Amino acid sequence: MGNKFLDGTALTIVIIGALNWALIGLFRFDLVSFIFGDMSWVSRVVYTLVGLCGIYLFSFFIRLGNRETV
Repeated sequence: MGNKFLDGTALTIVIIGALNWALIGLFRFDLVSFIFGDMSWVSRVVYTLVGLCGIYLFSFFIRLGNRETV
């Protein structure tokens, strides 16, 4: 079984990233750039964390496939 804290944190960060993409798509408003500046080092860290968490969450597919069906 995976680390629930890490899973929950990664999922939360990815959801925040998805909401940011929804704002970009609907209103052309980038919340991360608005808060931290356009491609500042902090905003680049945020974008990197969202990407890394998204990659980490691919492990959910593996864990879902390994579950026993009832």
